[in-house]
Amino acid sequence: MQKISVVLAVYNEEDNLKNCLESVKDLAWEIIIVDGGSIDKTLNIARQFGAKIIQTNNPAVFHINKNKAIDAASGDWILQLDADEVVTAELSEEIIKSVNSSKDINGYWIPRKNFFLGMFLTKGGQYPDYTLRLYKKGMGRLPAKDVHEQASVDGEVRYLKSDLVHFRDKDFSTYMEGFNTYTDLLATQTSQSGTGVNLISFIEYIFIKPAFWFVKTFFRHKGYVDGFPGFIFALFSALRFPVAYLKFMIKSI
Repeated sequence: MQKISVVLAVYNEEDNLKNCLESVKDLAWEIIIVDGGSIDKTLNIARQFGAKIIQTNNPAVFHINKNKAIDAASGDWILQLDADEVVTAELSEEIIKSVNSSKDINGYWIPRKNFFLGMFLTKGGQYPDYTLRLYKKGMGRLPAKDVHEQASVDGEVRYLKSDLVHFRDKDFSTYMEGFNTYTDLLATQTSQSGTGVNLISFIEYIFIKPAFWFVKTFFRHKGYVDGFPGFIFALFSALRFPVAYLKFMIKSI
């Protein structure tokens, strides 16, 4: 039987972590948690599940801490999760079967269901939201440059069928906290890219990018099927561009 290391990077996740770890307690050979300085009950919950805990700082690019968890794992396979994700029984069974039967496969994409404002989104490019989270030890790592990046895996990868459940935004205030953090990071990346504050970039980020993204998400990918939550998701996904640009512009003054 192949040994599976479940790895997480966390920061103040007392509301989510228990459900996540409960869902993998029978799947994980070991649990590795890199904590970015939590001041709530996150570490107490992690200890209840026998997790190996590594304490560090909380970088803006959180994938840096995810890589620390990946590097600390000693199992044959790594399942990298976020604290607000839950592995279903069907997914757990499929993971066990897959890692013990496919010797030439180095990684697996997992379909993800995203919970947003009281429902699971079905359109708007949000389902199936494939994410590359399962890979052999030493074969996968995160570039750690962007919050929405996927792992880079050497060798052949395939797709699983069972869903990973993502309780990303249980309420709007939680969503806005993440929105603020992400637009801060996007503003920094805009600055590092060499973008200048001028009329062309202003028009691009304030008008063109958000309009294109809203049309793509709400109409092309049929976000309207998900009703009001689908509209809000498409709207704020588009608004991240002008908000980040304004933050970048203010810092540049």
